[in-house]
Amino acid sequence: MKKFTKSKNLVEWLIWSIGVISIIVFFFVFENTQYLYLIGSLIGATALIFVSKGNPIGQVLIIVFSVFYGIVSYSFDYYGEMITYLGMSAPIALWALTSWLRNPYKGNRSEVKVNSLSRKEWCLFLAAAAAVTVAFFFILQALNTANLIVSTLSVATSFIAAYLTARRSRFYAIGYGANDVVLIIMWSMASYENIAYLPMVICFIVFFVTDAYGFVNWSIMNKRQKAGEEKDLSEAERIEEEITTK
Repeated sequence: MKKFTKSKNLVEWLIWSIGVISIIVFFFVFENTQYLYLIGSLIGATALIFVSKGNPIGQVLIIVFSVFYGIVSYSFDYYGEMITYLGMSAPIALWALTSWLRNPYKGNRSEVKVNSLSRKEWCLFLAAAAAVTVAFFFILQALNTANLIVSTLSVATSFIAAYLTARRSRFYAIGYGANDVVLIIMWSMASYENIAYLPMVICFIVFFVTDAYGFVNWSIMNKRQKAGEEKDLSEAERIEEEITTK
């Protein structure tokens, strides 16, 4: 708790606090009794704050959130969401956790080193995303998934976001932001049929705001880390020059 408190700046505290309060208020205002939705939403909101700081704890919480979200999705026949989070997002989050722990910035386990993808990897990654999208369209169609097109888009954006997160790219937040928009639409459709799902809409609105902040913060981290590496390189070259001169 001390680390959680000290690691947050004012903006992060505001985003997290307003998000959590909004989720709780809407849950009780609409007299929702599905506490699994509430717990999952709160875990997700907290996870994304840690992810926005490049902290591996966020990936641990993403794995837990995936389980909760998979159960909620199953209850409304959103099989694509259930399969995506339990069969793809959770395993990739585990891969991301391993990757982040192996690549701390200057030994700081609370901040991952930001990575840049090569053009070749971008091409292969986008081709894989297209293949996953097409494959899941037919899989979800066979399962009679509710809101098929939107569910397929959710799978595609989830794959993009999860992969970029595991590869430590700052563009992970754009992938998750796109996924948030899709999920806001999807759960709005569900809420039209059953108002009990409205807290899920609020949940993903909170997620969208947090992911937007995550992109800004990771961009700042990327610049700071590159500046630090350039400074270290200059210092190393200076020392090498002094040694050579002597």
